[in-house]
Amino acid sequence: MENDLSYHVEEAARAEEEVSVLKAYVEDIKRKVSDMVVEANTDNAELNKLITENTKLKHRLAILSIAIAEEQMQSKPTISDSSKMESITDILHQLFHTAICAAFPDITDPPVVIAVAASNPKFGDYQCNSAMPIANIYKQSGKKVTPRNLAQKILDNLPSHPMVEKCEIAGPGFINIFLNRDYAVKKLQAIFQNGVQPPTVERKKIIIDFSSPNIAKEMHVGHLRSTIIGETIARLLEFLNFEVHRINHIGDWGTQFGMLIAHLQDRFPDHLEKMPPISDLQSFYKEAKERFDEDEEFKKRAYDSVVKLQSFEPKHIKAWKLICDVSRKEFQKIYDRLDITLKERGESFYQTRTEKIVKELEEAGFLENDDGRKIMWGDESTTVPFTIVKSDGGFTYDSSDMAAIKHRLQEEKADWVIYVVDSGQATHFQILFACAKKAGILDPKKHRVDFVGFGVVLGEDKKKFKTRSGDSIRLVDLLDKGLEKALDKLKEKGRDKVR
Repeated sequence: MENDLSYHVEEAARAEEEVSVLKAYVEDIKRKVSDMVVEANTDNAELNKLITENTKLKHRLAILSIAIAEEQMQSKPTISDSSKMESITDILHQLFHTAICAAFPDITDPPVVIAVAASNPKFGDYQCNSAMPIANIYKQSGKKVTPRNLAQKILDNLPSHPMVEKCEIAGPGFINIFLNRDYAVKKLQAIFQNGVQPPTVERKKIIIDFSSPNIAKEMHVGHLRSTIIGETIARLLEFLNFEVHRINHIGDWGTQFGMLIAHLQDRFPDHLEKMPPISDLQSFYKEAKERFDEDEEFKKRAYDSVVKLQSFEPKHIKAWKLICDVSRKEFQKIYDRLDITLKERGESFYQTRTEKIVKELEEAGFLENDDGRKIMWGDESTTVPFTIVKSDGGFTYDSSDMAAIKHRLQEEKADWVIYVVDSGQATHFQILFACAKKAGILDPKKHRVDFVGFGVVLGEDKKKFKTRSGDSIRLVDLLDKGLEKALDKLKEKGRDKVR
């Protein structure tokens, strides 16, 4: 058994070496062909000869790829792999991609279409429907072929695999795929024996941005979906052995803090020496907001406090930290009950980075002046711009999110960033990704970014829950009510103990 394994491994290695040589030869021919096309006095006979030779080499390359795939498949130790989960569609896609490339070496990036078969067992379990689009490619180039003949060429080049029992051509060119039942049974037995095991994947660093409540405002029911969905995604990706970082991008900077600090100074003049009793932030915020809306003198003082805070004036920073700490304690009650641990990265964390990226965007010529604002457009698909700097010189969510995505991709070296936010923010993130690409921050070849949207939570008035008014339903109250209902149901069933 060990000798057979060594033989297959050596054969695969030799085949790979030959593939490398052929690839280099093909690239050399491509360069020669390109040079000949550019030259005015091209020898057409020699050019056609090179093109033909190039096509033959591609065909040989594809055949060798099949041989390598089969050798590697035979050389895999079945015992160690039996506990691993496999993706049927991934395996089928790989098999048919190899076959199609071998059958049609003249087509660059050929379509590989794998679909679940119809419910009728006679059509198999899966289908490869690539023959029709390949026929269309040939048709556009003036070559008439029948999909059934193309399907047969695919089958002639299809590598064997223990998962596939047989394949049949049906209709105009569908390839019906019948899976091996014994193979499936063995895989199910492995699951029962070893449990559900993660498939082998390339390990990546992933940052998931979720929950994200606002400091000095109570978490409300609208934050529950982001928190639960984000944590679910994080646990699933950790199960798959990815490196997952949970980030809580809280709102802890901006105009509302000038308002709160000014109100704190009036209500508790000794707040810097003595901890003020502001545990009920819901009421405290509401009082400050009412004064901000009704008292022009107070509003002016609030704006002055914002300037001092953003200038890192010590007394204002101390008052800001006091308010943030009270909020964190309230948030933590929710996270503890949900068994969730998040790393806080508030808007304040990106303040200096925001200043830096605004300067970089301006120097690169990405910003336009729009009636005093400095805006940035994404790509042609975006219909509204990002407001990077407001007319009063202040920053926005747009500018801090640009700083955040740069920090995550370029400083923290994340491969994949996931934003779990309600669907009302879909346009914002579409523009963010477009602007990040335009600025060279986001490289689609290296990075993946996803916006995971979910429906907003509406009140009885059919409007989205908000925290600005201070009237939203508190999440902790809902959790308490939910626990009470669960206990009542258990008691009704005669269970007086809850584990």
